[in-house]
Amino acid sequence: MSTNLLAAGVLALLLAAAPAPCALAGDAEDAIRARLQQWTKDFNAGNADAVCKLFAPDLRYDFRGYPERGYDDICTLLHRSLRDESKRYAYTLDIREIIVSGDLAVVRLAWTLAVTLPTGQVVTSIEPGMDVLRKDADGEWKITRYIAFDIPSRPSSPGN
Repeated sequence: MSTNLLAAGVLALLLAAAPAPCALAGDAEDAIRARLQQWTKDFNAGNADAVCKLFAPDLRYDFRGYPERGYDDICTLLHRSLRDESKRYAYTLDIREIIVSGDLAVVRLAWTLAVTLPTGQVVTSIEPGMDVLRKDADGEWKITRYIAFDIPSRPSSPGN
């Protein structure tokens, strides 16, 4: 009988000391949310080197019917776009859902991209999509896969 009580006591201590899965998922969601918000700030500040760090080296993605692409493709495009002084790019982020399972997470989201043209005209598009993130060996969440499309809107004139 005392062995059973001892085993029950040890089990109770182990369960009390183990982090709750829900708390771990909440921490991961917070970390992912913060990472995506920081990416938005870095992109809007034109920091191309920082924005590339969100993507895993094995990245594969599909965007609005273009052929599948990878890490080098996205980083080349980001560097070129953010260096283009004739246009101003700005993203806003709408996270709709984050699902975490261990070292993988799926984020359902929509980005809104506003491009200010040399004429002052602003063209916006909404880009709904789904990102798959993986926690790397350093504990950083990185996008390893994503799929997105855009819903273009009409251009607006300055002041509209």
